[in-house]
Amino acid sequence: MSVLNFPPGDFKTRNKEGKTEIFDVVRRKYVLLTPEEWVRQNMIRYLTDSKNYPQSLMAVEHSLTVNNMKKRTDITVFGNKGQPLLIVECKADTVKISQDVFDQIARYNIALKVKYLVVTNGIEHYACKIDFENQRYEFMEEIPDYAQISAG
Repeated sequence: MSVLNFPPGDFKTRNKEGKTEIFDVVRRKYVLLTPEEWVRQNMIRYLTDSKNYPQSLMAVEHSLTVNNMKKRTDITVFGNKGQPLLIVECKADTVKISQDVFDQIARYNIALKVKYLVVTNGIEHYACKIDFENQRYEFMEEIPDYAQISAG
């Protein structure tokens, strides 16, 4: 797999029926190792190890309904009271982060109404904070740590 713009980490992988799988610590199972999954697993490791996100308050491929259509977020982070705080959209490292990617996560946020959005392809990471009151958003210099998003 490609070298990504994350601190190095140890991942458990295995071969099953000629395919490589990686252990997802959030879902607690092995999943097929695709380029997008590689980015997702690196992001999970980054959030937990570098930004102090509790693994127990994360959901991977969290289901939601947008315009009567079933969708899934790559990573959703919740607060202590079960409220969604942040969603992450992961793309393979070969996928350029474009307006379409931001539109996708914005559509997901119609249902979840979180204050923080993160988009990454493993090379480039974008985080923004949503200001619902003034109907705008601002890009952040870096991905916020858990204490910042759970403070209010």
